[in-house]
Amino acid sequence: MARTRIPDAEGMAAVRTCMEQAEEQPVQPGQPDRATQRTAVKYALQALTDRAPGYSVEVRIPPFAAAQAVAGPTHRRGTPSAVVEMDADTWLALATGHVTWDDARAAGRIRASGQRADLSPWLPLLRA
Repeated sequence: MARTRIPDAEGMAAVRTCMEQAEEQPVQPGQPDRATQRTAVKYALQALTDRAPGYSVEVRIPPFAAAQAVAGPTHRRGTPSAVVEMDADTWLALATGHVTWDDARAAGRIRASGQRADLSPWLPLLRA
């Protein structure tokens, strides 16, 4: 079953809203609204899977979404050999180039394990 794609205009509007709020002040619970944040996260994951298609790395952005990306051995069951997990704010900052992979890892904002768990070759994904 094919997943519904988020249209570019809708996805980029959500990303811009989230990034504008993050620049104005630290994001407070409920700011921006969860639906907008969910759309932005899913759109950025969609961009990642477009740029780095594959199934060797699972990227998790709880509670909003997860996606498999990056060429390599296909993961089919259980915990994948490569997992990347972070919060939505970190993911959107990485996707838009507001923070680098190395800086976010050094700050402890990314949990990554596995041989292919470095997403830096594909970042940034979007220009908000």
